[in-house]
Amino acid sequence: MNFSHWRALESAMRTDQPKRTFTRATLGRIGGFARPHKRKLIGFIALSVVGAVLTVMTPVLAGRVVDAIIADGPAGTVVLLAVAIAGVALVSAAVGLVSRWLSSTIGEGLILDLRRAVYSHVQRMPIAFFTRTRTGALVSRLNNDVIGAQRAFTFTLSGVVTNVIALILTLAVMLRLSWQITLLALVLLPIFLIPARRMGGRLAQLEKERANLNSSMTTQMTERFSAPGATLVKLFGRPEAEEAEFGARAGRVATIGVRTAMGQGVFMLALTLVSALALALVYGLGGWMAVAGSLEAGTVVTLALLLGQLYGPLTALASARVDAMTALVSFERVFEVLDLPPLIEEPAEPAPLPVGPLAVEFDDVRFAYPSPDKVSLASLEEVATLDRRGGVEVLHGISFRAEPGQVVALVGSSGSGKSTIASLLPRLYDVDSGAVRLGGVDVRDLAFADLRGALGMVTQDGHLFHASVAENLRYAAPEATDADLWQALERARLADLVTSLPDGLETVIGERGYRFSGGERQRLTIARLLLARPRVVILDEATSSLDATSEADVSAALGAALEGRTALVIAHRLSTVVGADQILVVESGRIVERGTHAELLADGGRYAQLYRTQFAGGREGDAAVPARS
Repeated sequence: MNFSHWRALESAMRTDQPKRTFTRATLGRIGGFARPHKRKLIGFIALSVVGAVLTVMTPVLAGRVVDAIIADGPAGTVVLLAVAIAGVALVSAAVGLVSRWLSSTIGEGLILDLRRAVYSHVQRMPIAFFTRTRTGALVSRLNNDVIGAQRAFTFTLSGVVTNVIALILTLAVMLRLSWQITLLALVLLPIFLIPARRMGGRLAQLEKERANLNSSMTTQMTERFSAPGATLVKLFGRPEAEEAEFGARAGRVATIGVRTAMGQGVFMLALTLVSALALALVYGLGGWMAVAGSLEAGTVVTLALLLGQLYGPLTALASARVDAMTALVSFERVFEVLDLPPLIEEPAEPAPLPVGPLAVEFDDVRFAYPSPDKVSLASLEEVATLDRRGGVEVLHGISFRAEPGQVVALVGSSGSGKSTIASLLPRLYDVDSGAVRLGGVDVRDLAFADLRGALGMVTQDGHLFHASVAENLRYAAPEATDADLWQALERARLADLVTSLPDGLETVIGERGYRFSGGERQRLTIARLLLARPRVVILDEATSSLDATSEADVSAALGAALEGRTALVIAHRLSTVVGADQILVVESGRIVERGTHAELLADGGRYAQLYRTQFAGGREGDAAVPARS
């Protein structure tokens, strides 16, 4: 009995079978993904049938060889049968090779289609989706579940077809040759399967525990091996405790591995023993019948060879439901992500965006962060159920206008809603009521490409990819030349640093840019903004991580970069916004004051209080953002 039959028997003994029902709609969607591979699937199934027929032919031909030898038949007959066996083997090999190619082509094509669909859909999800979802759980959908779904076509489907044909043909031939021996051989199968299923329950629990432990170890490694995690461990952690915790989990996995290996070993030995007993029964009873003259010797050989091909299909079909349900569960988990609505949709007929400088207008904007059930899945957050309570309004009637070329600054306490206001302009979220307009057009009526092309944003923790300096810069402007990159770096006061790097623009900056200092990383994100040349700029604490010297350098670059452009600047340090055309003081989701720096100081309100608190006992500092006329 070959390895695939052993694997089928091992699958059949599992007791953790998914007990689920699936609608025709689910099966229809699966068919939709399979439809592009229809011709190859038909060819694959046809070859599986041919392979099953060829598998049965070899034992029959071998039996006839034995009969011919015993009967002192013509040597030519024996040679002809031997050539026929060789021919069957060659055809079987060719069929197997083509079948393997079709299987891999269909499987990899399906994986490609599913991954593209999920990746494209996830890219359209709102930021709230990513803030709640565990990255590892989402990546698992693109890897484990997609591959699990693919198995429905490459293994389960072909296995069912092949094994049904092989079982029917094998049973038909065996019953025709000797129904007594065939029935007795089948009696031994339950003797193996009953204890095997009990053993399967224990093995299933061990496998589940091992999977959980491996997941925990992966999480621990991912968190501790990242640059921030490693820094935290070195500053506050206990390396010995970390090692002990990891070692305990790894040790338990090793123990489970030994127990699983022993359980599987016992299972394989039991399978081999039952197969040997069945084979002994065939030879014993068949041999006795052959000696008595009621059965041909070649028939005994044929029955013995067919026996090995009888147990495999039987047990494989017993596990077919398990494999099919497992694959369908994987499909359902993939569809679960695809069925989550993006929440922020591109308009079917986008409105054109005006050319030239753009005004920014917030008109009585009210906003509440969406409730979890609208933007996430419990399985992706690894919780039992999602909180279905509605979001609490955090912005209350926000209205202001930034004229083309003006700089409008948002200041206020932490958590007052400044960054939330800024996130509505590029449609990271959509307003609940009111409107956000760009160039007089509601941003919800603009094409995503137009919106991205018009806006540029630098956040407090500007993200950088594990790629080269050039690749990170060209993410904002793929067509930019090296000269463009150097110009942007020069304006961001970063050219000298990049020149000193061993590979210049091709230097890989590390995960999240951790090979650069905080100020250097922020200046690189500002260089990326300068390269994009947006018409509207959003700076969300863009200079917060810079020292005084770097801040002055970048502020000068930003002053030139903002020339003729509308800017929305968020800052805690008021020294960076004293030159703004208009300053909005935001508290508890409302604009409580507005005016220029001088006007707000003269009013003696909340802005003046913040200003005095920051500069008590010190000098005011230089303005980071120059005023616009």
